[in-house]
Amino acid sequence: MIDIHSPSALLGGLTPSEFMRDYWQRKPLLIRQAFKHFRPKLTINDIRQLVRREEVESRLIWKDQNGWQMKQGPFNRLPSNKRNNWTLLAQNVDVHDDSIAALMHQFRFIPDARLDDVMISIAGDGGGVGPHFDSYDVFLLQGVGKRRWQISQQNNLTLEPGLPLKILSHFEPEHTWELEPGDMLYLPPHVAHDGVAMGNCMTLSIGFRAP
Repeated sequence: MIDIHSPSALLGGLTPSEFMRDYWQRKPLLIRQAFKHFRPKLTINDIRQLVRREEVESRLIWKDQNGWQMKQGPFNRLPSNKRNNWTLLAQNVDVHDDSIAALMHQFRFIPDARLDDVMISIAGDGGGVGPHFDSYDVFLLQGVGKRRWQISQQNNLTLEPGLPLKILSHFEPEHTWELEPGDMLYLPPHVAHDGVAMGNCMTLSIGFRAP
């Protein structure tokens, strides 16, 4: 269930103006229990069903003995929740589910023109997409289970060549946090980060368009 929260509650007591002044596109912010007692209406199995649909953009990412692999959806078959080291990404879930659309609207203290979509990732233990960076602002909200995030504001953003994903060739984490349901991490553009599932987990990424 998603309760309606005030912007200051979502931002750990900061007002929207304080957040925009001190953090937006400047530096990361970890917010413990931004959504208290958070339980998304969509379950992990709901996401597994959602990515069967043609109109849902999705990707399956895993790492094996041959390195990083990626496959585009829709998917008729997916790895078992008991398997390790895989991640499934579903884009624009707010378009397909009213509860996720309502969640996204709680971020309207940021101009509507910037709001983009909510991506949901589910993963088996150890699953992730590797150390990378985004060119846009994002709030990473933990929905189910735990995920360990490592971040770095390093200047070296060189990518590994020849991969199906944008993976950093060099990553030096400066902070490590374990997020539980309701915890949220804000990252401005170009902050290197790596999230690894600690058991089965679901993470919701509220993304924003770059100028």
